[in-house]
Amino acid sequence: MAMSTKLSVAIHILSLIEIGPPNRVNSELIASSVNTNPVVVRRLMSKLKKAGLIHTSRGATQTYLLKKPEDISLYDIYEAVELEHELFNIHQNPNPNCLVGANIQLALEEQYTRIQHSMEAELKEIALSEVIHQIKLQET
Repeated sequence: MAMSTKLSVAIHILSLIEIGPPNRVNSELIASSVNTNPVVVRRLMSKLKKAGLIHTSRGATQTYLLKKPEDISLYDIYEAVELEHELFNIHQNPNPNCLVGANIQLALEEQYTRIQHSMEAELKEIALSEVIHQIKLQET
């Protein structure tokens, strides 16, 4: 099972916007840092802009955070970029004539919901500034 990388790429984008070269952070520079296509970066930046986390201007390199990094939680970022807010999906169409197949979805739903809520609570406790601090520690 592959988990989405949208959250980590979005955190990468926001970190680079905050600590990157002033007035030079654009989708091409970010894409180079992430090592992905600029289109992927622009799509995520569009979501971050819509969520009120960044300001961007077309054609210019005026990209900056709209909030202080300590005021942006990882949950804020997660909420902005993850369309499906579920860590786990339960497989569909199990065999209803099997004891496990008939009951697996109900048995897992409560467990997965509990895990999801726990993960979201943890993300709310971590600020973008903590990630940026860890990045800057590696600089020395």
